[in-house]
Amino acid sequence: MKNKTQAAKQALRELIRRRKREHTAEELAALSAEVIGRLTAHPRVQAARTILLYCSLPDEVDTHGCIARLHAEGKTVLLPKVVDGERLELRRYTGHGSMQPGAFGIMEPTGPAYPRPLDIDVAVVPGMSFDAHGNRLGRGKGYYDRLLARLAHAYKIGICFDFQKTDCVPCEATDQPMDEVL
Repeated sequence: MKNKTQAAKQALRELIRRRKREHTAEELAALSAEVIGRLTAHPRVQAARTILLYCSLPDEVDTHGCIARLHAEGKTVLLPKVVDGERLELRRYTGHGSMQPGAFGIMEPTGPAYPRPLDIDVAVVPGMSFDAHGNRLGRGKGYYDRLLARLAHAYKIGICFDFQKTDCVPCEATDQPMDEVL
C-alpha cells in the first residue's frame, strides 16, 4: 500500500511541476500578490504575534515581501533552517541582512534556534498540492510533516496557486493536514 501511495504522490508532484511550467514568472508574481493579499488580511494572521513563514523558491507563492512586511509590523516572524540534513529548526527573522543561502539554495536566518515554539500562533506552510480537506503534498523529504507534528497548537495555513489545488492528495499517517488553504 505504501508503494502505491508513494507512486501516486510522485505522479501528482510531476503534474504540479508541469502546471507550474505553464506560467511565466510575471504570471506567478501576479498570482502570488493575490494569495499574499488574502494571507495578510486573514484575521488569524492579523491577530497573531508569532508567525512561522518560509522563504519561497521561485516556483512557489512569493513570501519574501510578506516576511519583511509582517516583521515591520512588529510581529515575531520565524523561518525554518535545515539542520542535520533532515529536520527544520526555527529561527527568528531579524532583517534581510541576517539571511544567507542554506540547504537547497533557500535563504535561511543565521541566528540561534527559537526557544519557544509554543509561541507560534500561525504556521504558513508551502506545498506542491493541497486538497479541500487540507491535505498537503510536499516535495517528498518530510521536513514540514516532522515540524508540524510538533506544532499541533498552531493554526496551519497552506498557501499555493489555485492550479496547485487537486481533488485528492494521497496521504499517509505521518502527513500533517492544514487547518485552511489559501
